[in-house]
Amino acid sequence: MKSSTESVLLRDLFTAYYSARKNKRNTINALKFELEYEKNLFALYEEIKNRTYTIGPSTCFVVKKPVKREIFAADFRDRIVHHLIFNYINPIFEKHFIKDSYSCRIGKGTSYGIERIDHFIRSCSENYRKNCYVLKLDISGYFMSMDRDILYTKIEEKFKNISVAGSSCQKFDADLVLYLVKTVVSNDPTKNCRVKGKREDWIGMPKSKSLFCAKEGKGFPIGNLTSQLFGNIYLDEFDHFVQEKLGVKRYGRYVDDMVFVHCDKEFLKTVISEANDYLRKELTLTLHPRKIHLQESDHGVSFLGTFIKPRRIYIGKRVKGNFYGKIKKWNESIREKKNLNEKEIESFVACMNSYLGTMKHYNSYELRKKMLDENVSEELWQYVGNDETYERVVYLHLVFGFLSIVSIIPCCVNCIVS
Repeated sequence: MKSSTESVLLRDLFTAYYSARKNKRNTINALKFELEYEKNLFALYEEIKNRTYTIGPSTCFVVKKPVKREIFAADFRDRIVHHLIFNYINPIFEKHFIKDSYSCRIGKGTSYGIERIDHFIRSCSENYRKNCYVLKLDISGYFMSMDRDILYTKIEEKFKNISVAGSSCQKFDADLVLYLVKTVVSNDPTKNCRVKGKREDWIGMPKSKSLFCAKEGKGFPIGNLTSQLFGNIYLDEFDHFVQEKLGVKRYGRYVDDMVFVHCDKEFLKTVISEANDYLRKELTLTLHPRKIHLQESDHGVSFLGTFIKPRRIYIGKRVKGNFYGKIKKWNESIREKKNLNEKEIESFVACMNSYLGTMKHYNSYELRKKMLDENVSEELWQYVGNDETYERVVYLHLVFGFLSIVSIIPCCVNCIVS
């Protein structure tokens, strides 16, 4: 007979597996695991229960869009453990996170963050009737500078506090969860990884952006679910320091991209030094010296792919450039292949709708119209259609297939009635 905590662990491991495989079922690692997923999950369960779980090799590569980043993709088996950890500890920290921490949180995200910063500016400036100032700060090499011991101590202390208070964390084995957290936090993926790509891919990348150049005991891989959560936990106390100690109520953060809104420019100047001192002393972090921006809100604020101006929000230059680049790539592809198969067309539609779905929320009608009408080649338009709103494109084969089925239905009904 399994103990209640063991039964809970097994149930939660299956839940984590179903979460991990979403949108990953076509990857080689996921498919290999799924062939005998029950057997593999029970084996993973035994390793975790007996504390013999070890992390497998990651795949390291560089992506160039939207910006050049070094990614460490964990093995699918380890992704399951990441989801398991996330499901256990995120609800505990979620209660303490400030409202305006936007990254990797249900009901938050980029759109919410943009709306909140726009709201802060409108509120502080009394709907642009008086001066208002915006301070933007960024941490130098954030993920590569996070101290693993500091992070683990924060998580451990939180577990101790809720255990004393008799929290619902007793529904699972807190010691076992901390064991998994310790295993993931202390792992250095550069010691066990497969490098995908060429050496040239790393040319031009600052050392502060590469885990291979991180100091001993520091750095987390970009690309893991746990890293995103750890990023929120690491700066959680700083968020409260800003709002409660410095008194900046209009403050929001997405990962390490921080925005402060206030009517007093001199006050915001003091915030820069106060924030830098706290980050350096408490978290061994430093502000990026070239990414400190303090200006009037009327000049516009760049945030999360948009440009916030008085009474309107535009799409940022980087998003426009990336959208144009994607269209150009698809134009080149169709000219080279002459034809696209169904999977490629669906991929093209998904790519276009991903951008259009984001852009439609802001002042971008003319931009969307220009992008589609003037840049998408005629060869691509034979596969897709567009409406007058320019909010999405559709795969014409699917549309016509649906219409043909609909047109058949009345004929069938008439035959039955007669």
